[in-house]
Amino acid sequence: MKDIPDLLDGLRRAPRILARFVETIPHQKLDVRRGDGFWTIAEHVCHLAQVQPMLLQRFQRFVSEEHPVFVPFLPGSADEAPEAQPPMSIASALDQYADYRTKQLQLLESVDHLAWQKTGTHPEYDSYSPYILTRHVLMHDHWHMYRMEELWLTKDAYLTSLG
Repeated sequence: MKDIPDLLDGLRRAPRILARFVETIPHQKLDVRRGDGFWTIAEHVCHLAQVQPMLLQRFQRFVSEEHPVFVPFLPGSADEAPEAQPPMSIASALDQYADYRTKQLQLLESVDHLAWQKTGTHPEYDSYSPYILTRHVLMHDHWHMYRMEELWLTKDAYLTSLG
């Protein structure tokens, strides 16, 4: 867990990286669907914004509960998933993403060393903790940003199919 400051720094930088990246994408490319089962770039941006409240809630549960038990987050399902949200503008999505990231960082920067060592149960993972969740959030951010870049720039013959 020696890399917690680096992980938090990555989380802090991600909203600016995402916003600057999205600014470089031509507007007409944001809603292009490259194939069946492919999200648009705008859908990736909105997804990143829409999962932030759930992620904050998970961090809060790690702080307030001794050993929280989580359910998988499946967008559009019940349980932890927020109710279906109307489509967001890119600007609104970027604002929500940045606002919730700030709240997450305020919480994570306020906890002591013992809070980082807590564990929880999540059916998708062999182990789960605030540390693992923090790293997971950072990787999730960057996976979606990579996917957006791929959807924007990669020629069809080289586009990764996730189906």
